[in-house]
Amino acid sequence: MDRSKEIVRVSIAGILVNLFLVAVKAVIGFLAHSTSVLLDAVNNFSDALSSLITIIGTKLAHKPADKDHPYGYGRIEYLSSMIIAVIVLFAGCTAFKESAEKILAPADLLFSYASAIAVGAAVLVKIFLGLYFRKKGTALHSGALSASGSDALFDAVLSASTLVSILVFLRWGINAEGWIGVVISVFILKSGFEILRDTLNDIIGIRTDSEFSKEIRETAESVKGVKGAYDLVLHDYGPEEKMGSIHVEVEDHTTAKEIDTISRTIIREVYRKYGVILTVGIYASNTPDAMSETIRTAVQKELTAYPSVMQMHGFYADTEKKAVSFDIVMDFAEKHQAEMAEIIRTSLTEQFPEYHFMIVLDKDFTN
Repeated sequence: MDRSKEIVRVSIAGILVNLFLVAVKAVIGFLAHSTSVLLDAVNNFSDALSSLITIIGTKLAHKPADKDHPYGYGRIEYLSSMIIAVIVLFAGCTAFKESAEKILAPADLLFSYASAIAVGAAVLVKIFLGLYFRKKGTALHSGALSASGSDALFDAVLSASTLVSILVFLRWGINAEGWIGVVISVFILKSGFEILRDTLNDIIGIRTDSEFSKEIRETAESVKGVKGAYDLVLHDYGPEEKMGSIHVEVEDHTTAKEIDTISRTIIREVYRKYGVILTVGIYASNTPDAMSETIRTAVQKELTAYPSVMQMHGFYADTEKKAVSFDIVMDFAEKHQAEMAEIIRTSLTEQFPEYHFMIVLDKDFTN
């Protein structure tokens, strides 16, 4: 399935459905002198506009990479989601303003049971459309489609509140659409802020899903000759474009030819399974000897005194040059990582004064 074509197809269906609802609700709103129904029509029009933005964003995001943008244009989809979030926020602010004015100066309503049936049918259509968009957004990894789905579901709630106000008016003659509109506009604003927050997180960069990163590391560790996989870093250049790097540990007697085979195998398997382009770095593991094991044991014991140290890897002791290096990963909550690393280094130097210790501070990019 061509992802971009499917997103466009779903978006076009959304545009057609929303434009039909705009026409129906606009007629009902004008005939009944109802601000809430007219606002509902405006919301449906904003949904159609959101779908149009999704189409444009998807088309632009799938432009091929060029000299100025070697990573491609995939992140444009995140900008599309941001624009949709702004539209949702604008719709929420408009709904709040109009509803508040309706409370202060309620208008005479001219609803009929036919209009109630029409709005009720629109509620069902919007619920179906919202669930459909969300399902497709998840399946196609499209934040814009998912955002449009959330917007459609909140519009369904808004339409339901309009339906309630119509039924209340028809049954008891009470005009409650202003109060109901205020409550619903708050939920619309909440949805807009959540969409904006999620999109900004994608643009800034967030932690990779722990299960996904675990699967990539396990794939690397399954390759013959690999003793462990560490330092996985993934960069997102759009829903379909991920690149990254990983370090793997191999025996220090592994030849360059064997390392090349290991690296190529990892790159091929990770790309085949997950579509991620990886760069592979190498840690050498000590050939077992008494001194190296003594130092390793001392390092591990020393690190247990520091709860914020989450992991140690990449250990290598050069007993000829009297040099020891290893990486440690600390909890992000630890605010004095460099100072703590220096304390650890000083303590180890006191235990092995003839050795020079180099500690590399890694970040916990993935679980």
